[in-house]
Amino acid sequence: MTDSLTVPDYQHRTVLLDEAVDALELSGARASGTYIDGTFGRGGHSRLLLSRLAPEGRLIAFDKDPQAIATAEQIDDPRFSIVHDSFATMADALAARGIHQVDGILLDLGISSPQVDDASRGFSFRQDGPLDMRMDTTRGMSAAEWVATAEQNHLEKVIRNYGEERFAFQIAKAIVARRAVEPISSTRQLAAIVASTVKSREKGKDPATRTFQAIRIFINQELEDLEAGLTAAYSMLAPGARMSVISFHSLEDRMVKQFFASKANVEQPDRRLPIRAVDLPQPLMKLIAKIKPSDAEVSDNPRSRSAVLRVAERLGTPT
Repeated sequence: MTDSLTVPDYQHRTVLLDEAVDALELSGARASGTYIDGTFGRGGHSRLLLSRLAPEGRLIAFDKDPQAIATAEQIDDPRFSIVHDSFATMADALAARGIHQVDGILLDLGISSPQVDDASRGFSFRQDGPLDMRMDTTRGMSAAEWVATAEQNHLEKVIRNYGEERFAFQIAKAIVARRAVEPISSTRQLAAIVASTVKSREKGKDPATRTFQAIRIFINQELEDLEAGLTAAYSMLAPGARMSVISFHSLEDRMVKQFFASKANVEQPDRRLPIRAVDLPQPLMKLIAKIKPSDAEVSDNPRSRSAVLRVAERLGTPT
């Protein structure tokens, strides 16, 4: 752990912990393989993976958050290493370590409870803090900097596309009007602007939910990272290796579902063509499971209610 970084002690409960790790089937010879935790967070999945790995197994984790990196550096296990970067870079990062194929990959997307509960990170509309929202606070533009400079049509596009917010035009217009009067530098300011603009509220949901989600996704390039990360992860999987992906909102889940389907459902040629069965295009992946949290888990951890785990297995290289 670095001396310059203090890790706040926020409680974090890993969603679908056993289900995501069980799906990778770390048993027998597979327990001696190499695995990737693309989103270390606070290490719930990584620690369970390590408990199931054989002595000669290996786990490489990735995370953009410096606080997550500090937590990971506290793990004293020669089988484990942490990379301070997005999982989208995994192919290059692993190649630099002489690794070109792995036996399983786990991605737990979205935002962790410690990030939400720490007001200084600027993710939460329920607490007042600086409007930051960066997963990696060592680089990139903060939400406040973007909100201060983005044109109204860009604000609207981000809030509509990444937040699926039907009042995106009105919210963007209100943001531009307010920033002309004073800088929008805190989460409470932004939440108040949205609350005064969104007149129709979804039951049980704060009116700022979608806007905060949209800006967070944009600032951290979450969907771009996911698209690149899925492609990189597939390229790294050995035949028979599995990928577990947990998503928390429809945009992520749709991308995961479509990516897996594109590998599992291969377009077949016209039946009238004289092609032998052995020469027909073969699927590249097999869909294994779609799992949602149990009622008990949702009751114990309400933040898990929107989670969806999808699991797919890479098949042998087609002829």
